[in-house]
Order: sequence, then C-alpha cells, then structure tokens
Amino acid sequence: MLENYGINIWADGNFIIEDGVVKLNYASKPSLIDMVKDIREKDYKGPLLFRFPHLIEKQIDKLYSLYSNAIKEYDYKGKFNAVFPLKVNQLPNFVLPLVKAGEKYNYGLEAGSKAELFLAMTYNKIGAPITVNGFKDKEMIHLGFIAKKMGHDITIIIEGLNELETIIEVEKETSLPTPNVGLRVRLFNSGGGAWAKSGGIDAKFGLSSTEILEAFEMLEENNLVDILTMIHFHIGSSMETIKPLKNALKESGHIYAELKNLGAVNLSAINIGGGLAVEYSQFHRTAQYHLQEFANDVIFTLKNIAKQKGVEEPNIFTESGRFISASSTVLITPVLELFTAEYDAEHLRLKEKNPPLIEELRDLYNDMNSKTALEYMHDSIDHLESLLKLFDLGYIDLEDRSNAEILNNLIIKKAIWFLEVDDYKELKRIDNKIQEKYLVNFSIFQSLPDFWGIKQEFPMMPITHLDKKPTRSASLWDITCDSDGEIGFNPEKPLYLHDVNLKLEEYYLGFFHVGAYQDILGMRHNLFSHPTEINVVFEDGKLKLEKILESQKIIDILEDIDHDTKNLKEVLKTNLDDKTYKILKKYLHDNSYLKTTWS
Repeated sequence: MLENYGINIWADGNFIIEDGVVKLNYASKPSLIDMVKDIREKDYKGPLLFRFPHLIEKQIDKLYSLYSNAIKEYDYKGKFNAVFPLKVNQLPNFVLPLVKAGEKYNYGLEAGSKAELFLAMTYNKIGAPITVNGFKDKEMIHLGFIAKKMGHDITIIIEGLNELETIIEVEKETSLPTPNVGLRVRLFNSGGGAWAKSGGIDAKFGLSSTEILEAFEMLEENNLVDILTMIHFHIGSSMETIKPLKNALKESGHIYAELKNLGAVNLSAINIGGGLAVEYSQFHRTAQYHLQEFANDVIFTLKNIAKQKGVEEPNIFTESGRFISASSTVLITPVLELFTAEYDAEHLRLKEKNPPLIEELRDLYNDMNSKTALEYMHDSIDHLESLLKLFDLGYIDLEDRSNAEILNNLIIKKAIWFLEVDDYKELKRIDNKIQEKYLVNFSIFQSLPDFWGIKQEFPMMPITHLDKKPTRSASLWDITCDSDGEIGFNPEKPLYLHDVNLKLEEYYLGFFHVGAYQDILGMRHNLFSHPTEINVVFEDGKLKLEKILESQKIIDILEDIDHDTKNLKEVLKTNLDDKTYKILKKYLHDNSYLKTTWS
C-alpha cells in the first residue's frame, strides 16, 4: 500500500499507476507528467491545478444512479432532485462544466449568500431547482422573488422566524411572484465526523419544534400555506457512518408527515443536505457503508414513515458538495530542493588526521555490506550524536561536524539500499532518524487550507518514479516564510518519497481530492495567489488542455488588496535608472512562485 500510495483506496478508478507514472484512467489514459510538461512548455510557472470536468460528470451520474436504483428497488413514488452548494467551489472553471454536466438531470444550484444567488440566477438552467440557505436579509429575499420572476424553480429555506416575517412583508409590497419556502428543522439527532455540529439540538441553523408550528401558523394567517414545499436538514459532511442519517431521516420524516396532516397541502419534499462520504485517507477506508446503502436507507426509511402516517412519499433533495467536487481537481507541484542534498560525498572536507569517530564513520561506510547494513546504520547514528556533543564541548571544529553529518547521511542511504526494504517494517522503525525535507513550490495556506486549518487529510504522492521503491520518510515544506507551512512526517500515516538528484531529474508531487473548498478558502499568505488552472477535456477521445487561467501577477495581487499600484510604480521608478526599472517592472508582472531551471 505504501508503494502505490493507497491509490486503490481513494482513487475510485480515476487514476492508475502504469509504467512508473500516474495516469488518468480515461480515454487515451494520458499521464499527469505529460500534461505537466505540456503546460511548462507554454512557460507557465509555479504550481498547477488540473481540473477534470469528466470526473464532475461521473459523480453527478453516480449520485443520480444511486437514487434511481433505490427508487426502483423499493417502488418509491417520490422523485429525486439534487443541487450543488456553491460554497464548495464557486470558480468559473469548475461551475460552468458542472452546470453543463448536470443539465440532463435538471441538476440545480444552492446559494448561501447574495453573490452566490446571483451566480445561481445567471447559470442555473431555467426549471432546475435553486435552494437558498444561510441567514438572509430583506434584499436577499427580494432577490429570491426576482429569481422566481425569471422562471427559476427557487426555494428559500427559512433559518429563523424573522426571515419568514420578511418574506411575508416582501410578498405584500411587491407584485412579483412568490418563491417557494422551505423550513430548516433543528433535529434532536446530531451527525457524525468532523462536521457533526451541523446537526443536533444546538446546531447553528434551524427551527425548533415550537418554531415550526409558529411558522405554519404564520403562513396560515397570511394565506400562504401553499408556498411551503420543503423541509430541510443537514447533519454532517462526508459522514463515516450511516447511523446518524437513519436517525435524522426518521425524525425529519415524522415532521414532514405531521405538517402534511396539519394542512401543508403543497409540502412535497425533504432536503437531506449532504453527507455522502469522500475517501480522503490513503491508508485505510474510513467510510463504513457503501454509497448505494446510503441511498437505499433514505428511500426505505421515508417510504415506511409515509405509509405509517398515511401521506404521500416525499420527493427527495440532496445538496452533496464534497462528493461531487473533491475528486475533480489535482494540484501538481515540483520539488525544488532536498535539504540533505548538501550531504553528498563531494562536500566532504576530510583532513590528513581526523578525530577517531570520524575515521570510524569512514570505515562503517566503506566496509558496509548487506549483512552489516542495519548494525552499521545504528552505529552511525550513535556516532553522530557523540560527535555533536563533542562539538558543543569544543573538542571538534566545524569542518569535523560537517564531515560527521555528511558521512552519517551517506551511511544511511547506503544501508537502505542494502536492506532492500520490502515491507517497510524496519524502515518505519528507524524513520525518525532518516527523514528528508522536501521543499515544494507551493503555499499550503493557499492550496491546502483545510490541512493547515483542520488537519484534513489529502491523498498525496509523486506522479513519477513509481517503478522504484520510495525510501525516504518525508516531510514537506512549502515556500512561505511560516513554520506552519509544513506537512510533517507522521509515523502513523507515513509519506515515503524517492531519493532523487534534482540536478539531473525532475520530481513532482500530486495532491488529490482538492476540488472541494480548497480553491475558495485559500488565503494569500505571503501574497501567493491561486496556482495556474487548467481544464483537462477530451474531444473524440483526444486530450485537450484548455481554459488556462494563469496565477495572478504580483502587480494584480497588490491592487486586489487595495494598494495604489500607480503610486507604487512611481516611487520605485524615482530611485532607479530606466534600464533597471524596466527589469523591475518585468518582475512586477510575474507571479510570486519560485522559478526553477525546469520552468
């Protein structure tokens, strides 16, 4: 598993390893490294973000297929509908292919802010559903009325009674058609996983039982009962177990039935939010259910409650975001430096007379064989510790210390080669002593904010050299000047990479499942902007790289954060001759990522 980086666990057949490289398992099966080289030849620098629209379409197809299977299995009378929550990824290179891929299903969009609602009103197919979540003011609610006027099938989800009061107020003030209304219910049952607090009695959003009854009475008093069409709940994202869902379905199903029996004649849908699992781990499967089981439980539970309460079976809405988007995007970035690269034999400064421990290290290196490799490596590590203490006491000089570090590193590398580690057990036992630091040309804060913020796992692996055994326990350093910009080595979930000579060959790392939230949450720490984006599409089975969106130029980043760039240029120009200023101006129109020889 460590040699294939768990690709059989998380990749869902989307990526495969062949001929020592990672390939896209689609159409002509192009390799990721060939895509990288193609983009580099066009002189795009820094990290690259590849988007795969066919994987968006695959997930949409899978979602609808799951529920279609379940509806057929249980002879369910309600229909299935879905919307994509724009908060997960609002960028055009993602959203536009998403909308196109979903047209055949009438797949819709969910908005949680005024800006997102404008996107939904612009791009959503007329007739496809729009749901509006989050706290809303009068202006946002008025936008919902305008969307209805445009012909959109829009439902405003009420988070509090004050929002319903505002809808009633706007309905009286305007001649625009009134949108549908849904009630977000605060369930007693909570969710599971990292986002469990989305549900439960203390959740941020939703109406209590008392407030649900008050909302229904308000609708009755204002002759608006017919606009109530949906109840909504959300109990978690990427849930690992299915039990919380079953409990929430029972509770929400009974609320739906009770409202129907009270006289909510047009109430016809239950929106279950998201929750479908995304496999982020590359070490073991975290989801304790099959995706079809998830859909089956939804259909089976709601069918039984409808039968028990004597009401029609509700239409089902979902708002799965991670499930649709995560797998569609891959970040690829080059390794710039290995921090033990200076520990090569060519850097030794051996003297005619060296300290005894230095000479012993030389003997360990020269005399090592497959039988003595493990013993000599342990001796070398002990010798280095002793020599560092001697340096602290002033008994050896800086050259001796340098020689000790170099020899120790050479011995470890040679020992690993001799050991021919097959099952990694021995390597894992000693990995804290042989770690390598890989400097990677990206910003964790910009491209993997959920790793930094909540320690979210992401599958990561080299995209080449996969016909060779990785032998270095790796920690990754980004190029920000922040000590938090590191993916440290974790012995429980170890990342092993290859010992490469970057003067002779390139080495790229891929970070997978970064299509959900990472783009939009990424911050400009140290003023690093988004990576260069590329959409990977196929025409008649042939690869095409299109919609290339280059990483922002430095001057544009500064302008975005409200610096007076005109004044900035004038100040810089004042203190420089024309020739030097021309060079500086060129740098202002480059991006912040590091240039290297391969670019």
